[in-house]
Amino acid sequence: MGAAYFYHLTRRPLEVTLPLLLERALGAGWRVAVRGSDAARLDWLDARLWAVPGESFLPHGRAGGPHDALQPVLLTTGAERPNGAVCVMAVDGAEVTAEEVQALERVCILFDGLDEAAKQRARAQWRTLTGAGCAAQYWAEDSGRWVKKAEA
Repeated sequence: MGAAYFYHLTRRPLEVTLPLLLERALGAGWRVAVRGSDAARLDWLDARLWAVPGESFLPHGRAGGPHDALQPVLLTTGAERPNGAVCVMAVDGAEVTAEEVQALERVCILFDGLDEAAKQRARAQWRTLTGAGCAAQYWAEDSGRWVKKAEA
């Protein structure tokens, strides 16, 4: 049974934080689906992931291509995981079900802490998932480090 990890972004934006989490997930041997709610926003994120600074290469692709099943990281607006992802990283308010959390290794919910609507959506997701019996952790940036603030 997996767990939902909530990441409250306050210091670094999504395009900086997401590559760090993706590298950790790939390092654990997981395939990942990055689920967004808007195709244009995922196109924007796709371009940012190709331009990640440093020496590492973050292999990924957009869903809908002929090689979806081969992608270690697949950016999608859908719930399907044709790449066999065992980790879903939900961004921009993308929905995740309790059944997914329980079936996957990990679900990460990243939300902009400077956007009140995003915080409210994340709080609602927390209540829904923990209310359904899912294990969950809430992480926030504190002085440049991630600190676990709550666990259910």
